Amino acid sequence: MLFNSLQFLCFFIIVCPVYFILPLKLRWFWLLLVSCYFYAVLNPYYLCILGAAILIDYTCGLGLHYAQSPPIRKGILALSILSNMAILGYFKYHNFFLENLRHLPGLSGINQTFDYLSIALPIGLSFHTFQSMSYCIEVYRHPQAVEKNPWVFSLFVMFFPQLVAGPIERPYRLLRQFHVLQAFSSQNVKSGLLLMAWGLIKKAVISDRLAIYVNEVYAAPNAFSAIGLVLAALFFSFQIY
Repeated sequence: MLFNSLQFLCFFIIVCPVYFILPLKLRWFWLLLVSCYFYAVLNPYYLCILGAAILIDYTCGLGLHYAQSPPIRKGILALSILSNMAILGYFKYHNFFLENLRHLPGLSGINQTFDYLSIALPIGLSFHTFQSMSYCIEVYRHPQAVEKNPWVFSLFVMFFPQLVAGPIERPYRLLRQFHVLQAFSSQNVKSGLLLMAWGLIKKAVISDRLAIYVNEVYAAPNAFSAIGLVLAALFFSFQIY
C-alpha cells in the first residue's frame, strides 16, 4: 500500500479515529491488526517472513534477559544477528550472488546448477530486519528492558508508518509509547497532518517530477551531453532524498 494513494487515505481515516476511541489495552492490538493488513495488501505470504524474524528476535530477547553467563548471552546475540542476516541475504542477495558467480571464469554454467528466486523482494525487508535485530542488541547492552508481550513486540517491528521505509527506530523510543495512553490533541493532529502534507508534496510534486528527467537520461545516457548527465545525477540525489 503506497502512502501517496487513495487506498492509504481511506485506511488512515479509519485507523486514527478508532485508535483514539479504544481503551489503552486494545490500542496496541488495533495497531498490530491494521499493520498486518497494511503489509498483507502487497502480498500476504510476506507476513510469514516477517513473522519468522519476529519469532527469532522475541525468543532471543527473552534468552538475553534470563541468561546470566556472558558467553551464553553473546551466543544468543550472535544467533539473532546471523539469523536475521541469513533472511536478508537470502531474499535480497541470492540472485545477486548467483549472477556474479555466473560470470566468474569456469562457472558460466552456474545458472543451470542453481535456481534463481522468482519472487519479488519483500518490501521493506532491510528496514524491519534491522529494526527487529536492533532490539536484541539493545537488550544485550542493557539499555532496553525486555518486552515480554509477544504481540507488543510484533507491533514494534510491524508498526505501519515505518514498516516499509523506515526509519529504523530505537526500541526505547517506540516500545514505551505502546504502553502509555496517548490523549487526543487537536494540535498534534494539525501538526501531523501538516508534516504529512509537506511529505506528500516533496514526494509527488518534487521527487516524481525529477524522476521523469532522471529516468529518461539513465535509459539512454549516450544521447545526452556531459551537462545533462551531471544534471541527472544531481536530480537523482534530490529524488532519492
